Amino acid sequence: MIRPIVHDPQQLQTSATPATRADAGVITDLLDTLKAHQDNCVGMAANMIGQNKRIIVILVGAFPIALVNPQIRQQRDAFQTEEECLSLDGQRPTTRYQTITVDYLDQQFIPHHQEFTGFVAQIIQHEVDHCNGILI
Repeated sequence: MIRPIVHDPQQLQTSATPATRADAGVITDLLDTLKAHQDNCVGMAANMIGQNKRIIVILVGAFPIALVNPQIRQQRDAFQTEEECLSLDGQRPTTRYQTITVDYLDQQFIPHHQEFTGFVAQIIQHEVDHCNGILI
């Protein structure tokens, strides 16, 4: 189900709790909401739809994928950039890393350890920040 986007900074700055299999519906709602906003959004965290769970979804090209309980384990090659957020107005400066290594569960709760680079890595960092209650 497509959910409304949260714009309240106080709600967005609350650290998310770990997701469990009982949160499978949140994953579906998050994927549906990302699809509805894919013309101007490449990633979302569950708190953006009012669910305080460690779940993010990202577009890898045209393919949406879910990362449940993502943990960034390594970061390399810092760079400065500006980002926008569907929950916030305007662009803001931030530091990101060109290459990251992430531990996460997929939508079926199968564990993965994967390296991401470039724009996909940047999207993941932005959304993991949301899970940690950090806004750009």
